Formats: sequence, C-alpha cells, structure tokens
Amino acid sequence: MAMVEITVRGAGIFGLSVAWACVQRGAKVCVVDPSGPAAGSSGGLVGALAPHVPENWNPKKAFQLDSLLMAERFWAEVEAAGGGSAGYARNGRLQPINDDAALALAQRRVETAKVLWQDNAIWEVIAASDTEWAPTTPSGLLIRDTLSALAHPRKACDALVKALTAKGAEITTDAPDRGQVLWATGVAGLLEMTSNHHRSVGNGVKGQAALLRYDARGLPQLFAGGVHVIPHHDGTVAIGSTSEREYETPDQTDAQLDTVIAAARAAIPALREAPVIERWAGVRPRARSRAPMLGAWPDRPGHFVANGGFKIGFGMAPKVAQVMADLMLDGYDTIPDGFRVEDNL
Repeated sequence: MAMVEITVRGAGIFGLSVAWACVQRGAKVCVVDPSGPAAGSSGGLVGALAPHVPENWNPKKAFQLDSLLMAERFWAEVEAAGGGSAGYARNGRLQPINDDAALALAQRRVETAKVLWQDNAIWEVIAASDTEWAPTTPSGLLIRDTLSALAHPRKACDALVKALTAKGAEITTDAPDRGQVLWATGVAGLLEMTSNHHRSVGNGVKGQAALLRYDARGLPQLFAGGVHVIPHHDGTVAIGSTSEREYETPDQTDAQLDTVIAAARAAIPALREAPVIERWAGVRPRARSRAPMLGAWPDRPGHFVANGGFKIGFGMAPKVAQVMADLMLDGYDTIPDGFRVEDNL
C-alpha cells in the first residue's frame, strides 16, 4: 500500500501538531512555512492550557476537556521522539475569590465540575496559605483546579520540530503541494478565505505579553487581576495578555502591556520586584465562530483547514491533531458542529 503524502502549510502549533499525528500514523509529511516554525503567534510567551469553567456545557468545552486530558501523553511522546522539552506540566491553577458573589459561584462550580470533569480533575475552594506564590484574595479563599496545565510555546513548537525531523518529516520554507494539503496558516489564512467570501471568516487579534525573571517552576499557574501568570520550567514567569481588535503595529508593545504588568504585580506580591526580561506582541487568529475552524475546505478537493486557535490553540492542539489526522488519513469525521469550516463561511 502506497504511503499517504501530506503537505502542511503553516508551522504554528496547529500545523506542527497535525503533522505529528499524521507522521505517527505512517504518513509522509512535509511542513512548509516561509517564515519558519513558530514565527507567528505560536512563538509567544504565555502557554496557558487552562480549561473553560465547568458549567453551561457545550461541544467546545467538551472538545477542550478531551484535549487537555490527552496532553500529557501527547507531549511525552513528542519529547521521547525528538529529545526536546515542551515545558509541559499539569500543575493546576489558583484564582482569588474577591467577594461573596464570587464565592457562591465558585461553590456551584465545585458541584458541576464533579459531573462534567468526573474523576479526571477537581475544582475546589481552598483557604489561602502563607505561601509567597499566590494572588492576593480579599476573602482569604482561592479557587484551585487540577485540570489547568502549561507549556512553553516556543519550546513546545521546537520539540515538535525535533520529533518530526526524527521521524523523517521534512520541514522547509518552500515546497510544492504533494498529496493532501492542510492549511494551518493563521491570520493570513483567515484573511485569504475572507477575500473569497461575502463575509468575514475570521480576523486577527493582537496580544501583548511579558516574561519576568522569577523562579516559580513546578508551582501552579495563577489567574488574577485579569492576567494569566505562567511559571515556566526554565525559571521565568510569563504574564499576559491583551486582546486588541484594533491595532496599528502588530509586532510592537506599548503602554497596554505596561498595564498588564502592573496588574500582575498588584495581584501577586511575589512579582513586584521581578524584572521584565522580554516584551512580546503578535497577532492571533480568531475564527468567526470563536471555535477552532477545522475540516475539509469546501470546493477545494484534497485541501483541509485547521485555524482559529485564538487563546486556546496549545490546549486544543492534541485533539485537533487527532481529529484532523482521522479525517485526512481515514476519512473519519468527528469534528463537532460549530467547529467546521462551513460554519464560518
């Protein structure tokens, strides 16, 4: 039986992850990106693999839960194949409870998490301790969940590149289409699709983030003051991010990032003296449906799309990789309603 050929256009987290799933199933894969791996928003700093809240369940939340539960094995296999570290860890998350209304909501979610997450993870209310690594909380209470995980975006993409290369995949800046073609081209891909339709398929949303020098490796991520705070395994802490629908300079930081840094320092005393060692800005792809846009590209036989991983791309990647490999290699379609390409056209 002839080996299936797959061309992946786009070397961000979706393109690389789908390529990996296809290689694992024996496909011959070529990943093509003129700018190289993780050159766009996948080369950012934050890497929060944080779940949606356990209530008002829908296909998007169920898909994300599956993906978060797949992540540990996914990244372990990537690291074993290529020898690179993705910086993945499932250390959970802490959030402050600011008032009685927030406490009542958190307690309701304790019960819904038991039903929706079952024995896979917990959502609980705990007393704040004297540990330095915690957000300030007026109530003296915190939300703790054990589903949240993290990965270092750049290192995760690099680990995928190493794994793909070790398995014989080609990663290049230019090559013709061979076999079936996956388009995982981020904002540029959304704009191209929009140009061929009567309404917007999606758009770019700018985000700004910062990296601080503070060693909290192995500790939970925090969400406080509207800011994600991610303790990476290399002794740095990432904080972010803004969500800017309108912007003039997509790759430059400004005073909006200063506001994010100030919010993180106000909410988390441990960061008040931590120096900023990097500032980052980039534009993330947001599909019109706000869910990842997956599936066959209508009217383009043999072409497929995986795009729109706005804010949740790294958390969704293992499941996106699985369902796209199922579709492209076996014709097996398990893409949920609301995620399909045609839902955005």
